[in-house]
Amino acid sequence: MKKTVDEGRWQALMHCFGVEASLDTYQQLVQAYAEPHRYYHTAHHINACLQQFDLVCTEARALIEVEMALWFHDACYQPQSQQNEEDSADWARRFLQEAGVAEAQCQRVHDLIMATQDHGDVEDIDAALVVDIDLAILGEDAKTFAAFEANIRREYHWVPIADYCHRRSQILARFLQRPQVYQTPYFQVRYDAIARTNLKQTLSNLQNGILPA
Repeated sequence: MKKTVDEGRWQALMHCFGVEASLDTYQQLVQAYAEPHRYYHTAHHINACLQQFDLVCTEARALIEVEMALWFHDACYQPQSQQNEEDSADWARRFLQEAGVAEAQCQRVHDLIMATQDHGDVEDIDAALVVDIDLAILGEDAKTFAAFEANIRREYHWVPIADYCHRRSQILARFLQRPQVYQTPYFQVRYDAIARTNLKQTLSNLQNGILPA
């Protein structure tokens, strides 16, 4: 990877919280997203999420909490762990608490990150935005989506092909089983149809043991 996230944007966000920008934490996030076992869950993904957020930020009720959740939502990522979201959420909350941010805001960021744990339906509009932003990749063009799938496989290279195809199929099928892949109007209109096409093609490939190159 070798793209980083915008330091100026980080400083501006911390200013909006009314606290001093922690460049130490910023550097820790940069280093986390550059870990060598990451191929998709990198700074590129965080930048893509922030770009999507900029397009829908007027729909957010807790604007800065949503953006902070996006910065931290994949901060901890170990493919063999079952608690990446929890660890990321805990890190974000602990950092904000130590920075002097109000407890309600700290907990809000924590809860928004936890919404990405299973990407399930949520009633809260901010949580729905975070989930939809995180899933925007499903509705990108076929080439971009194929690169995403290939990078996910690279992160799970140690899983035998048959097991990987089975598990990945289960994950992707859940999205197709929904009435709509996305929960918010903007993403439903822009991405839902394309996401369904991508998901159906990928599921067909996985069922035949075909992995993205």
